Amino acid sequence: MLTGAILAGGQSRRMGGRHKGLLPFVNESIVERQIRTMKQLCAEVILVTNDPRSFLPILGSSIRIITDYIPGKGPLSGMHAALTLATHSDIWVVGCDMPLISSVVAEQLWKVKRERRSAAAIPSAAGKLHPLHGVYDKRSAGEIEKLLDIKEYRVMTFLNRICYYGVDTQQLEQSDEQLSCVTNVNTPEEYERIVSLYDAASASQT
Repeated sequence: MLTGAILAGGQSRRMGGRHKGLLPFVNESIVERQIRTMKQLCAEVILVTNDPRSFLPILGSSIRIITDYIPGKGPLSGMHAALTLATHSDIWVVGCDMPLISSVVAEQLWKVKRERRSAAAIPSAAGKLHPLHGVYDKRSAGEIEKLLDIKEYRVMTFLNRICYYGVDTQQLEQSDEQLSCVTNVNTPEEYERIVSLYDAASASQT
């Protein structure tokens, strides 16, 4: 079985202090949309955040909410908490600023990871790896812990220390490149743009 983990530890400075996971997308927040998508595939969903009080009012007890062991050290610290505390041996990890995550793509990554017997399967789009839509082996938490101990917080350094397999996922997606499952929103302008693109794409299908 698979655990889904949403990393929601960023401070959202470029969003004017608004938490990216709580931004509205269609008729729900981004994180609610992510949870709904993850539950199509995952037996368990975890939210990793150092601000649980912001999420409890909308999520309640629907998922597990955990915090970083070492807060304030970026995605790698959140991945460490997720992999360490996940119930299942494989974990699909995403960032909370990705409104279009895909259970179809995650299922394919999970399949590749098992077939290749790799420590992770990472999506690649336009030649670029996207670690925050990857499926990871729980046992990789030990490698992350070693890096955190020496104050090395880069996700790519972690990937270079494990056996991962990159998967070109563009052919798996039905939407165009601008609405890829790995698209994220870091600024108000990026957020408004993806909302507009998604609304336009949805309108064209009705």
